[in-house]
Amino acid sequence: MNQTETAAADIAVTNRETDNLNVLGIDAMPTPDEVKNRLPIDEQARTTVLAGRAALRDILDRRDHRLFIVVGPCSIHDTEAALEYARRLQALAREVEDTMVLVMRVYFEKPRTSAGWKGFINDPHMDDSFRIDEGMIRARELLLELARMGLPTGSEALDPLSPQYLADLIGWYAIGARTTESQTHREMASGLSAPVGFKNGTDGDLDVALNAMKAAASPHSFLGINQSGRTSIVRTRGNRYGHIVLRGGDGRPNYDTVSVRLAENALARAKLPNNIMTDCSHANSLKDPTLQPLVMADAVHQIKEGNRSIVGLMLESNLCAGSQPIPEDLSKLRFGVSVTDACIDWETTQEVIGRAREELRALLPARCKRPA
Repeated sequence: MNQTETAAADIAVTNRETDNLNVLGIDAMPTPDEVKNRLPIDEQARTTVLAGRAALRDILDRRDHRLFIVVGPCSIHDTEAALEYARRLQALAREVEDTMVLVMRVYFEKPRTSAGWKGFINDPHMDDSFRIDEGMIRARELLLELARMGLPTGSEALDPLSPQYLADLIGWYAIGARTTESQTHREMASGLSAPVGFKNGTDGDLDVALNAMKAAASPHSFLGINQSGRTSIVRTRGNRYGHIVLRGGDGRPNYDTVSVRLAENALARAKLPNNIMTDCSHANSLKDPTLQPLVMADAVHQIKEGNRSIVGLMLESNLCAGSQPIPEDLSKLRFGVSVTDACIDWETTQEVIGRAREELRALLPARCKRPA
């Protein structure tokens, strides 16, 4: 062994005493380039993504009078059920396109307060095997299929590395209530190519979302990976299409007229655009999916009464109502039923969106006109 080899061996022994003491293993992931070369975006998918983002930007800039609605399962666990849902949603999107832009909720990662299934990317087999490499590829496959269908998609940006693999196929991103306060996620959002909704904190606090919007609109430099998977310094220009998502908090809703007015006042004080999205689920429905239509009806009523700030809505919806635990025998999973938060069923989804369209179709165009 020469001198260089001896020094390297000594360093390895020393590192074993201090590094990764609680790490059982480190498995290689395919790089973003490798995944994208295997599943490249095509012209049809690219057209969907660009058109979806442009529509959302125009809504946020008040050049498009329509509402946007992010609607779909709490989380994706079955791609066949997701595709069946997407086919129905695409047909509904065409019916309401004069009044609404429908964006399919395609959430692959689930933040956890303590423990639980972490989502399709982390554990695609739902057996604690954590084949993240396989989950990332299957997630991209699904996003490609949805984009080829002409359906814009929205997802939560949770892991800071995931966007390098998937963001070219996503039209809208959310930063969740548990991560809106995270500087890492604010920096990541500043570089995302899609509009980003920042949820208020789990305690209902609006300031964390407002501060996140300000931070994400500014340039940042931070550690990340490039398309070759190499650790790099990422430098961003800032994302000016951040907006607040009211989701309730601390067991209380915040979708009502008073809460919306308080949010408008807070946005004005912070000198931020007056764009509000109402999440009809989570604390706003007290985790009871049957209350989501009532929350949406309240938001629609506010718009009918003259509200100009509510530009988006979110519904947790699936083929079938409710939720189910993940059984040991996965063959016993019920098709089209959520394995995380309970959802409304397709029939209810179709009804509430159709009703909102009928009530707002004649009113929304006036919201884009400047007051005299």
